[in-house]
Amino acid sequence: MGDKLPEPHASSSPAVAASAEAEEIEVLDSEDVLPMAAEDHWKALFDQRASCSCRQALKQEESSWDEAEVRKQAAMFDPDNTGYISTEKFRSLLQRHGSELDPHKLEVLLALADSNSEGRICYQDFVNLMSNKRSNSFRQAILQGNRRLCSKALLEETGLSLSQRLIRHVAYETLPREIDRKWYYDSYTCCPPPWFMITITIVEVAFFLYNGVVLDRFVLQVSHPLYLKNALLYHPQLRAQAWRYLTYIFMHAGIEHLGLNVVLQLLVGVPLEMVHGAARISFVYVAGVVAGSLAVSVADMRAPVVGSSGGVYALVSAHLANIVMNWSGMKCQFKLLRMAVALICMSFEFGRAVWLRFHPSAYPPCPHPSFMAHLGGVMVGITLGVVILRNYEQRLQDQTLWWIFLSIYVIFVLFAIFWNIFAYSLLDLKLPPPP
Repeated sequence: MGDKLPEPHASSSPAVAASAEAEEIEVLDSEDVLPMAAEDHWKALFDQRASCSCRQALKQEESSWDEAEVRKQAAMFDPDNTGYISTEKFRSLLQRHGSELDPHKLEVLLALADSNSEGRICYQDFVNLMSNKRSNSFRQAILQGNRRLCSKALLEETGLSLSQRLIRHVAYETLPREIDRKWYYDSYTCCPPPWFMITITIVEVAFFLYNGVVLDRFVLQVSHPLYLKNALLYHPQLRAQAWRYLTYIFMHAGIEHLGLNVVLQLLVGVPLEMVHGAARISFVYVAGVVAGSLAVSVADMRAPVVGSSGGVYALVSAHLANIVMNWSGMKCQFKLLRMAVALICMSFEFGRAVWLRFHPSAYPPCPHPSFMAHLGGVMVGITLGVVILRNYEQRLQDQTLWWIFLSIYVIFVLFAIFWNIFAYSLLDLKLPPPP
């Protein structure tokens, strides 16, 4: 820690990015000082045992506090050395110095104070909020909070740059609560970018173009006699090759198949990843992909599988279900039209898959690819996907529904594995010859 505090600074916009450096401190000219500093500085105000280091850090030449003033400030925040500050004192400080804070962060702090039934706030919760970490207390405030937000909605703010308007648009497209939208708007830094959906899309397009050149066909590639010889698609005779349950997403029936999947996963998947992160969105996507191929191996045992529809339908169905469940809170423009367009695209793509499945095969006796992967993706989306999207920035392990749906998914995967091992031989099913 240095010997001098930085000069006070004011927020330059109605929504300051929430990635301020941990060492940054705001000094307020008042008898009461609002904690806006690094954790070590403000911990000292809640823990008298650190008062010596606090005094050293706060010394300045002519404007420095003396030892008595430091003790006074420490006693003012935490007179009983409990590590807590009363919500009454906390709200008084916020009301007095609220103009110095970013308005969105001020609302978060007020929500924390309003939701606390014990009448006190832990200093660590306060530090977490000021360092842009969603503490458990604030997560609880989000769950319990139905308070009226005190300032204007994020949608009403003017003078935003193009990138700020894009982030705001994404927030309103995916999040139903205003306080969540403001938190996301203030904290999003595009680092890391939505790399998962972009990468998976690029790889899918690259494989399609490669197969198009090799087969000399870009429309209905699946009708080419050499198409099934690819080592990536799922084939019932080769179901023991476990990688095929996942890698089939890089094979598509034709450009019409690839085009719809790419459009849906970019328009829906990228904004979702910007909000919920690559880990959560990739989990939903991959879970939908695996569920799709396993669903085919159980319900349509003779058919191969191609395309990324399982993962795409998991994301889209989760997003649409989240909108329906939070209809009044979703403030995205033309949400009804957007839902209709998404449903039309999904229905068209699903209808194409059903038609292709029952269309006479170009290489009998093997049928065309199954459409059951679409349904497997939908089931993942409206179970695991909905839980993930509904609980923005909250610990999934604290959600009962998460464990219920995760258990159901694991049971289904285990059932499908045993089914693939034993059912084919027990049913004496006649499978198409290997490619």
